Amino acid sequence: MSNEIFLPTVVSLPLPEDTDRLGRAISVALRTRADELRRTGLAVRLEGDLGAGKTSLVRAVLRGLGWEGAVKSPTFSLLETYAVEGLEFNHFDFYRFETPEEFEDAGFDECFRPGAICATEWSEKAAPYLPAADLVVKLTVEGLGRRAELIPQTEAARALLASMPEDAE
Repeated sequence: MSNEIFLPTVVSLPLPEDTDRLGRAISVALRTRADELRRTGLAVRLEGDLGAGKTSLVRAVLRGLGWEGAVKSPTFSLLETYAVEGLEFNHFDFYRFETPEEFEDAGFDECFRPGAICATEWSEKAAPYLPAADLVVKLTVEGLGRRAELIPQTEAARALLASMPEDAE
């Protein structure tokens, strides 16, 4: 394991369309690295209070990857899955978990595999069973808008962020 420290990328999102722009930029990077993701997978933690824009960002990423159907919050279903770019995109929401063992009991660990992008909301409710994140995305309310802090936890996530178009920042 490397002792390298990865610096976060901070993006100001003063308008809703800025969240869409960030989502499209992330989707460009995912598409660019799709062959690698088919071999390795990617775990993304989405952090932020209720209403911070976690599902909105996922919706924008999926739209950027070509998904045309509905994108709904998995608050009640716990998991919504989408097939995009030859990958499986799993969007989890653990907000309603009463115990972390629910993650293990549901067999969700099997979703974290090569060829799968797993974006999790309320990840702390599934700890310690949830696999380690490659990328943490912290969303905070900033005035009337939002702020996104993208924090790579692995070299794969650092490379993913490096693949994002410059105009996303």
